Amino acid sequence: MADLIPIHGGYRNLKSFQTAQVVYDVTVRFVERYVSRFSRTTDQMVQAARSGVQNIAEGSMASATSKKTELKLTQVARASLEELRLDYEDFLRHRGMVQLPPDHPVLVRFKSVRPQNLAQFRQWVHDEYQRQRDCQGQPLTSGQFRESPKSPCESLGYSCLAANGALSLINLACYLLDRQVARLAKDFETEGGFTERLYRIRKEKRDGK
Repeated sequence: MADLIPIHGGYRNLKSFQTAQVVYDVTVRFVERYVSRFSRTTDQMVQAARSGVQNIAEGSMASATSKKTELKLTQVARASLEELRLDYEDFLRHRGMVQLPPDHPVLVRFKSVRPQNLAQFRQWVHDEYQRQRDCQGQPLTSGQFRESPKSPCESLGYSCLAANGALSLINLACYLLDRQVARLAKDFETEGGFTERLYRIRKEKRDGK
């Protein structure tokens, strides 16, 4: 049956799934701390993050009989994370907080740590906040930012750090999903789907091969 129904469902080993799962856990924690539970944004962000995870898993399972469905659901996951990215960007913009460029030292340090779970993400936020506090020699106010070519110190609050860290994770997940979609599309083009495999196997059996 392996020729007809290939190995499938290994989504837990996908880097895209692992990253999207961290994004989901971080988002649940983020809205609990920084977004009103009465706001529609809370539910929208959590649902978008959840959709990213669930659709990767569902697509992986569906690949047994439908590469087309796997491709479609993977694209849905990618679209959900794009929606979530806009929510984080809106959070920063509406509160007058800075969105850091990818090559900013704070995000360079974040990428070097590459948190694999919520606990590691929270530890990075704490360490980064403490690093800036020690650099400034005084407490920081959430959302503050100061940048001077004469000083290596910035002032970023917890929520600003968390949002920028989440955006970095989302960027990584989207990059991985873009590559995954491209590979799935190529595989579908060259190998076909379940119907093509079924036809090929039946033909080989009929021809006595």
